[in-house]
Amino acid sequence: MTPARPPRALLWDVGNVIVRWNPRTLYAKIFKEPADLDRFLSHVGTLDWHAATDRGVTFADNIAARSAQYPHHAEHLAAWWDRWDEMFSGTISETESVIEDLAARGVPQFGLTNMSHETWDGVRAMSPAFRHFRDTVVSGHERVIKPEARIYEIVLERTGLEAADLLFVDDSAANIAAADALGFHTHHFTDPAALRRVVERHGLL
Repeated sequence: MTPARPPRALLWDVGNVIVRWNPRTLYAKIFKEPADLDRFLSHVGTLDWHAATDRGVTFADNIAARSAQYPHHAEHLAAWWDRWDEMFSGTISETESVIEDLAARGVPQFGLTNMSHETWDGVRAMSPAFRHFRDTVVSGHERVIKPEARIYEIVLERTGLEAADLLFVDDSAANIAAADALGFHTHHFTDPAALRRVVERHGLL
């Protein structure tokens, strides 16, 4: 679906668009053998398992359930929460710069993130750019995640905007496809250096 008019606001994903997050950053410190690291992340500490926290399940409950399945990995699973901050490797300066410049122009900005309600405050503290967001829809609070249509509907309800009013930036192709189908302007974020040109092309900078 191609929007009939240019966007007038930005809707930002958070992880790997504004802050860099990867469980491998932590677990590379824990597993000395690459094969053990890959095996853990592909079979035990998987993103599909982690998604339950994005839906509002607490880290404690999610880890307890997984540890019952994989008791020999209980200590490794506990680190998912105990050492959560070590999964981050800083912010993406190109995105922060665009957010600051959009704010200077008075362009409305919002967030839409698949994230636990337990971690959002800590992530928000990682970058001063978040102060420019008028609102952020956090999946853990809503108990629904991207790319499900309902979470995009929540964005529109909360912002009072229509899909065609928003340029949505996300690093997930599935999330972008879902937003496309609902009539959002979209940008699949794969290259931080390309972001500014995209925002300029949409007439927002």
